[in-house]
Amino acid sequence: MFKNVFGSGFLVRTAHVVLTWVITLILFLHDTDLRKHEENGRLVQPVLFVLLVLVSVLLYFAVSLMDPGFILNDDNGLQFTLGTTEEQQDMIPPPTSKSLRQRRCGHCLLQQPMRSKHCQTCQHCVRRYDHHCPWIENCVGERNHRWFVLYLAVQLLVLLWGLHMAWTGFSAAGTWQAWLRSNGVLLAAAAAVALLSLTVLLLLGSHLYLVSLNTTTWEFMSRHRISYLRHCGADENPFDRGAARNLWGFFCAPGGSAVVWEQVYFREGSDPV
Repeated sequence: MFKNVFGSGFLVRTAHVVLTWVITLILFLHDTDLRKHEENGRLVQPVLFVLLVLVSVLLYFAVSLMDPGFILNDDNGLQFTLGTTEEQQDMIPPPTSKSLRQRRCGHCLLQQPMRSKHCQTCQHCVRRYDHHCPWIENCVGERNHRWFVLYLAVQLLVLLWGLHMAWTGFSAAGTWQAWLRSNGVLLAAAAAVALLSLTVLLLLGSHLYLVSLNTTTWEFMSRHRISYLRHCGADENPFDRGAARNLWGFFCAPGGSAVVWEQVYFREGSDPV
């Protein structure tokens, strides 16, 4: 389920963890509300903040080390990638206007289920491929996508809270030079937190928007090059089941079970899946 901790992303993960705890330490060393609460013996806020930072770090490692849905062999439990039995295959309407050619990856030579893609960085095909994230040094796919979104939400909460704490720690001074000398480190930390907050906010917003449409970053950006989407209109998405059902399926469906997207794709003229 998890990849090797000491893989190619070791330096990236180490840098992320070091930066996280260095900024947290800066917030406690300066005269912020966190330090004032700690000095006055009111430990609820400092403890909650540290716990939230710890949760964000644990989620980061979980997402970065988790198997995103790698396809390791052709025996993936989906006969002809259309269902588990011949009876289920017979229930799927024939591909009338939506012709589907079974693809075999030119790199790992494995049959690719619908919505999968080969990642050049990971050197594997990934189910419901979203994108390869250099921040976590891992792909975001069917198995870890919801955890990636949860991580972004927790990380945004930590960053916004940290930005507020940094704002409370700035001290007044007679001149700009004196102010920079006393607040320079805290200012640099606040600038880094503000930049990261904006980045995470945009990432979280874009992912929630795409999830509500039941589309992926790869499908959204490369729609014109994907065989099963080329024939669709600009506003047509064969996997869209409505925002509520899309969000429910993404966040609440049992984890670890591969979705047979071919059944959703060929549901024309039948009851919604």
